[in-house]
Order: sequence, then C-alpha cells, then structure tokens
Amino acid sequence: MGRVAELAGVSVRTLHHYDAISLVRPSARTVAGYRAYSAGDVERLREVLAYRRLGFGLREVAELVGDPSADAVAHLRRLRGLLLERRDRADAMAAAIDRELEARARGLKVTPEEQLEMLGARLYDSIGGAYTTTQRTEPRIAAQIWDALGDARTVLNVGAGTGSYEPADRDVTAVEPSAVMRAQRPAGSAPCVAAAAESLPFEDRSFDVAMAVSTVHHWEDPAAGLREMRRVARRVVVLTFDTDEPGWQDRFWLTRDYLPEFAGVLAGFPSLAGMADTIGARAEPVPIPWDCADGLFEAYWRRPGAYLEEHVRRAMSVWTRVGPEAERRAVRGLSDDLESGRWAERNSDLTDLDTADLGLRLLIA
Repeated sequence: MGRVAELAGVSVRTLHHYDAISLVRPSARTVAGYRAYSAGDVERLREVLAYRRLGFGLREVAELVGDPSADAVAHLRRLRGLLLERRDRADAMAAAIDRELEARARGLKVTPEEQLEMLGARLYDSIGGAYTTTQRTEPRIAAQIWDALGDARTVLNVGAGTGSYEPADRDVTAVEPSAVMRAQRPAGSAPCVAAAAESLPFEDRSFDVAMAVSTVHHWEDPAAGLREMRRVARRVVVLTFDTDEPGWQDRFWLTRDYLPEFAGVLAGFPSLAGMADTIGARAEPVPIPWDCADGLFEAYWRRPGAYLEEHVRRAMSVWTRVGPEAERRAVRGLSDDLESGRWAERNSDLTDLDTADLGLRLLIA
C-alpha cells in the first residue's frame, strides 16, 4: 500500500479511507499478509484519482467508476473529454484576459461587470452558450440530412451537442460527452447519453441509422468513432468536411486571406476518402446558403461583417484553437479591408451567389 501511495502521489491514509468506504479495496495479499493492489485495483485507483483531481466528489466518483457500461477504455475517453473541455475553458479564459490587458493598455475603462463576465461563470456561457443562439438548424441543410436518413425510425445522433438537426418525427437517442453541451439541450429534446463516439454503449445494430453532424473533427479517433457508428446502426449519415482537394483552404476567403492557421487546426484530420472507405459511404456536396441560419464557421461567407462580432466567433471552436493572436490579426485585417472596400473588390464574384460549396460533405452509407 505504501508503494502504491508513493506512485500515486497520495497518502496511505487516503488509500485506507478509500478501502473503508469500498471505493478502492485491495484485493490481494502479500506473503506476510499485508493488503496489496492487483492490476485491476490499480486501474480503478487511477480512475478514482483522476476523477477526484477533476473536482468530482467521492459520491460522484463512486457512481462513475461503478458504471457497469463503462470499461477502462470508456473511462479514459470520458476523462480525456473532460480534460479537453477544461482546456477549452482555460484557453477561453486566457483569451479573455488578453482582451482585458489590451483594453487596459489602450487606456480603456473596464467595468466591474466586464471583469466578472470575463473570468466568472458567464465566460463559459459566452462560449458554449453561444451555440444555442448562433448554431441552429439550417432548414436547407437539414432537408438534405433528413432525406439521407430515408425511412429510418430509430436514429442515434452521435456528438449531438445542443440537438441541432435532430429530426422531430423519428425516435432519436443522442450521445454527447460534454456536460456543458448536454446542459444546453432544450427541454423536451431527445434523451442524451454521456458517452464518446469511440465507445458507444449500445448493442450491435441497435438503430436504423446513426448520424453525426459537424462533430467528427472533435473526436479523438475519427476512424474508431465511425466504425462504432457502423457497428450500432444499419446505416450511417455523417456531415463533415473535405480536406482532400489540393488547396482546399483557399476555397474560403476567410482562411485564404486572413486565417491561414486554419489549415493547422485540421492537420491530421482523416481524408474524406478515408472516412468514406471506413463506413463504405458515398459523398454528397452540401452547399451553404448565403443566409445560412446555422452559425457554422463558413456560414457567413457572403456576410463578412459577422466575423467581426465577438458572440459569433465565440460559438466557433476554430477561434479558440488558433489562439488570440491569430484571431486579433484576422479580425483586424478583415475590418480594415471591409472599411477600405478591398474585401468587396477581391470577392465581387460572391455577390450574386445564393449558395457556395466550401467543402461541406455528407457521407451516406
């Protein structure tokens, strides 16, 4: 027990307490009769300590590690998701601090309300909470997705977020690893399971179709997640992004002229052809309407001024990923070009377009 305590960075007293409350009980004995930890005990202890260091209470930890539907891999994926969620929160807080420092350097007054909003509970509301106000179901994209669902009655929505694009006329089950996103799902929406795409807690062929909308790029292992979707459903429908075409980052003026770092955000993202092969799918282009209601990254391709709005950008994970310096430079450059007329001159071919193909693709298997 002493050796395990030393390796884990906790006291022997803590381990005795976990034993007393049946949270982690050593199941082995040394030759001398002392309690010892088996490999399985150490694995459970690792999970307990990880959840504790993420701030969970002992009662919550007991429920999490006692979940019969979660194996060691499922716990690791859940822990990773929680850590990434905290990383995003930390990145957003750092960006908020940078904005306040910049304001103070320019001699601008920062009110107490703004200070609390930047570093308090409302900060994450402004990031994740913006999804419910700017990322909504776009009817024309939804029609294409729902048409691909065909006659499916039971639908699994993987990486469901706040519930956009879930068809109201089907029996939907949602899967979403983020507690922040689950909390924002509207009342009356489909039941939502806390799980990761790579380890879906369902039997083989439990659903007519599994769908995933603009979420694959957030997964730890996209190929594994797609295989899981294929396992639990007879058909698969995935809205994703095409990075196969040479020079794909130049399709959109924002990434071409102002945010070259976007290419790095998708570095390592699997090819569209590879994803299609994984599930045996065909790909359909998904045109983005000029007045797209869904605030996805490319939605404002004919409304460039929207990218100058803080609340619009905060609902797009791209800006957190590229960092505050790249964001400030891109916004400043776009603002200057809009004011001078350079943007309009450079993108005059967009004026009369009703839709644009910017790489959004629907995989149908």
